Amino acid sequence: MNKKGKIYVVGIGPGKKADMTFKAYEAMEKSDVIVGYKTYTDLIKEYFPNTEIKSSSMMKEVDRCIEVLELAKSGKNVALISSGDAGVYGMAGIMYEVIDENDDVEIEVIPGITATNAAAAIVGAPIMHDYVTISLSNLLTDWELIKKRIELAAQGDFIISLYNPKSKGRTTQIVEAQKIMLKHKSKDTPVAIVRNAGRETEEYEITTLEKMLDSEINMLTIVLIGNSNTFVKKGKIVTPRGYEKKYEY
Repeated sequence: MNKKGKIYVVGIGPGKKADMTFKAYEAMEKSDVIVGYKTYTDLIKEYFPNTEIKSSSMMKEVDRCIEVLELAKSGKNVALISSGDAGVYGMAGIMYEVIDENDDVEIEVIPGITATNAAAAIVGAPIMHDYVTISLSNLLTDWELIKKRIELAAQGDFIISLYNPKSKGRTTQIVEAQKIMLKHKSKDTPVAIVRNAGRETEEYEITTLEKMLDSEINMLTIVLIGNSNTFVKKGKIVTPRGYEKKYEY
C-alpha cells in the first residue's frame, strides 16, 4: 500500500519571512510541493528555490484543493498556502469540504498573521476591544446579508474591519457600508485605510468615517473603523480597554 502524504494548510501572513511563524515556514520547508494562488506563491518562492511550486489563478480554489488532495494521495507532502490566516477567508475550509470521509490523508491547519492583525499593528492599537471582520465581497455571500451584518455590528459599537472593500468592478458596496455605519457611529470615528499591509508597497492613512471614501481603497486594502471610544494619539489609532478607569497606578 502506498504511503499517503500530508496536507499542510498554511497561513503565510503578509508574505515576508519575518512575518511567518516558525511552524508555517517549517511546513513549507518539509513539503514536496507548495500550491497556491499566484500572487501568494510569488511572495514565498524566493525562500524555497528547490521546491516544486504550483500556481493558479483566482477563482480556482476548489480545483486547487482537488489537486492538492491528489498530490497527497500519491504520497507527497503538500503545503496549500493562503495569505493571512488560512482559516480566515482562506483555504482551510475549502480543503476540509473537498476531502472525503474515506480519504486517508492527514490535514494540518497552520495559522498565520491575519490581514486585520497586520493592518492594526501598523496604525497603532485599534482592535484592543471587541471587533468584527466583514468581507464586502458578494461573490459568495448575498449582499443583503452582508448589509445586515454591517448594520448589527455598527449598532453594537463594534470595531469593524472590512476585507475586500472595493474592486474595479465592485465600487458601490463600500459607499453603502459607510452610509450604514454613519447611522450608528459618529462621523468623526477614527478610520484607518491600510494598503498592502506587511508588503514592500505598504502605506496607510488615518481619517474619519465621514471622509474615508476620499482615500484610495482597493482589494488590497483593509479598512478599520473604530468604536465610540476610539481616538487618535501621536498619529496612531487607539481603542482603550478601560484600564485607567479601573486601576490606579
